[in-house]
Amino acid sequence: MTTLYTWIGNTDIENMQQNEHAAISTIALQNPKPFDRIFIFANAWEKDWKPYEKWLVKQLKEAGRPNDNVAIFKANIAGPTDYPTIIRETEKWISKLSEESEELYINITSGTPAMSVASVLVGKGKHNTHFIQSRRDNTIENVDVPVDFGVAYAKSAAKSIANKAVKAPSSHKLFETIVAESQAMKDVISKAKRVAESDLELPALVLGETGTGKEVIANAIHAASPRASKTLKTVNCGALPESLVDSILFGHVKGAFTGANSEHKGLFEQASGGTLFLDEVGELTPSVQVKLLRALQEGEITRVGDNKTISVDVRIIAATHRDLLQLVEKGDFREDLFYRLAVGLLHIPALRERHEDIEPLVLELVDELNQAANKYPGYKSKNISEKGVKFIKSQPWHGNIRELWNTINRAFLWSDAETITDVDIKNALIVRAPVSDESEIFLSLGQQVDINNLVEKYKKKYVKAAMKAAGNNKTKAAKMIGLNSQQVITKWIEALDIEIE
Repeated sequence: MTTLYTWIGNTDIENMQQNEHAAISTIALQNPKPFDRIFIFANAWEKDWKPYEKWLVKQLKEAGRPNDNVAIFKANIAGPTDYPTIIRETEKWISKLSEESEELYINITSGTPAMSVASVLVGKGKHNTHFIQSRRDNTIENVDVPVDFGVAYAKSAAKSIANKAVKAPSSHKLFETIVAESQAMKDVISKAKRVAESDLELPALVLGETGTGKEVIANAIHAASPRASKTLKTVNCGALPESLVDSILFGHVKGAFTGANSEHKGLFEQASGGTLFLDEVGELTPSVQVKLLRALQEGEITRVGDNKTISVDVRIIAATHRDLLQLVEKGDFREDLFYRLAVGLLHIPALRERHEDIEPLVLELVDELNQAANKYPGYKSKNISEKGVKFIKSQPWHGNIRELWNTINRAFLWSDAETITDVDIKNALIVRAPVSDESEIFLSLGQQVDINNLVEKYKKKYVKAAMKAAGNNKTKAAKMIGLNSQQVITKWIEALDIEIE
């Protein structure tokens, strides 16, 4: 038995009223193998169902094709675009018709896109189905859908997880969604809001260690500014090829250099009216710094190879993890450019300086990872135990939020458990090599240094750091700083009058 499964579309109804063919009748009349039965599903135009059945039966009879098993059925769906109920109804009927038929043809022309998608998804899982559609000229074609949807879905979900893992946490946030429980971070947000909402739209310079979230603040400033509806362009100055920096930032004219086959608008022109975020601005060469200063002061740029100026209206937000004042002292960064950028100066504290923010940040990062992975077949959402969170809070996180993000990623990857423990976090940490200070020490004649005080100071700092990292486990802390036993570290704690949290 050969069966046609189809939804009915508005065009099928309207053309029937004009005694003209559309998808269903075209397929029914032209398919090389006649259909023993035609099952049509609908959820609208109920008054037209009987007239359509009679009209289609008449067309089939005149063509000498089977016509005694044509029927329209009311589909039990919530609406023409409601995927859950459409898929449920499609699964029920295609499964039934596939079992009853030698061959089941599925029309993917009629009905809404949701109906067509459901038909393909369900139909691909049956061994005896064919997909068929009609063209505008009322001819038909068999459709090959050479996709294993299960494999394709799993591959797509896996790729999504991989992409999420190698990227930083979500950076497109409003001020209200940035974790700021600590006073230090609350102060940063307060200042950043003032910078964002200022009618003067002054430049901003965001400082902070690598991984603290400078791009998050830059995005929030733009989103809260009068330029929010305009373009935000972002560039990592440290990743720009030296030979192309001028062209990328300021553009070039045709023939400016070998390979310049057409004129190119630089990022300043592309961002005109909006915001340009210059990440790692400390990496710009002195020659580019001069042009950047001019663009800030005059609102003008010159394309490479051109002699005329172009006016641009761009708000600059710059960021760097480097000590710009130190670069200024060395002559590697222009002092006038520094002060021009640092009108709205913001310093994001390191994660170890915003202890109250760590736990809510962990919960947020875990939620992001679960959202990225929860569409993978069989994935179960994970959480971190109280001991795990406590251990995380004890670590220094020199790489800040980025290091925390990557560590949680690895912990999720290595463990199949639904609850990630402190042991899982420990195993996911990347152990850093001890920092050695090999710089030469100079003393001026007459200068006095109390070396015993220096030694005690460093002993005290390292004991406190080791105890914190080890969760106050003296045996582990002693091992971390090369002591033989917990008795030795206990004596040091007492002798140095160290308070353990």
